[in-house]
Amino acid sequence: MTSPPPLILASGSIYRAAMLERLGLPFRVVASDLDETALPAETPDRLVIRLATGKAAAVAGKHPEAIVIGADQLAVLDSGEIMGKPGDRPGAIAQLRRMSGRTVDFLSAIALCGAVAPRSDIIPTRLKFRTLNDAEIERYVDCDRPFDCAGAMRSESLGIALLDSMTSDDPSALIGLPLIRISQWLRECGYLLP
Repeated sequence: MTSPPPLILASGSIYRAAMLERLGLPFRVVASDLDETALPAETPDRLVIRLATGKAAAVAGKHPEAIVIGADQLAVLDSGEIMGKPGDRPGAIAQLRRMSGRTVDFLSAIALCGAVAPRSDIIPTRLKFRTLNDAEIERYVDCDRPFDCAGAMRSESLGIALLDSMTSDDPSALIGLPLIRISQWLRECGYLLP
């Protein structure tokens, strides 16, 4: 039996790399330099899938012998407003104030391309945030420092305490890499997973 092609994660995210490590497969990280600016009138679904696919394709173009995983994530407030990475403490506090008591959909897009038939998908996770007061928000932000996370929260850490509920087919999707779907795809490509 021949071994599957090399595996590359087209992401500079330390969170996604840590998630992929859980599968126990060797892989390399090659970040893409894709411009992540939304196109005029682009819906959140179209934007997130375009970015995941674009990242994977950009890296696969330089490494055609490999299977490349691309990923992206957006947080979308119930009003349709996209909540990106806050970048700093004031940005994180402002985002959490906006999300307090509201529903937020985290759209985790993944794409596979390169030495395999391309495929892509979006795995949604719906969060219902508790009504949060300023002291709770500031304590959370100062503890978890979620400045590089879409929607200013880390569900794998203290951010889970901000929620009333979470609904998803894949709890790993909220961290940025839906491992259930990725595992399915990689098994189809010949990788040995349990």
